[in-house]
Amino acid sequence: VQLQAFGGGLVQAGGSLRLSCEFSGRTFSGYTVGWFRQAPGKEREFVSGIKWSGGSTYYADSVKGRFTISKESAKNLVNLQMNSLRLEDTAVYSCAASRTIIQSSVRMPSAYSYWGQGTLVTVSS
Repeated sequence: VQLQAFGGGLVQAGGSLRLSCEFSGRTFSGYTVGWFRQAPGKEREFVSGIKWSGGSTYYADSVKGRFTISKESAKNLVNLQMNSLRLEDTAVYSCAASRTIIQSSVRMPSAYSYWGQGTLVTVSS
């Protein structure tokens, strides 16, 4: 069982990137999936989350209106569309998943059981 995040890269400020999270060996059904990021010298922070069953979505205030999380059922992927990227969005982005997360814990890294290796997003001026 492995989570993998991919799609990172170098983009100019104002540009867009789409990250994807793949759950090999099982389906996301019944899971909550979260995206987190960690910039150099900073703590890991919540970016966005989605409950696969039901589709409830959650966003950090810093990305609301710019990022969109979605599920792609046919491919068993969770995507994070990032638009209007800013220099401060530069970070390693990781996805995480867990079965039993109550709404109040969606933003907490400690609530997640599975973590994938991150993918680097670099926003340049």
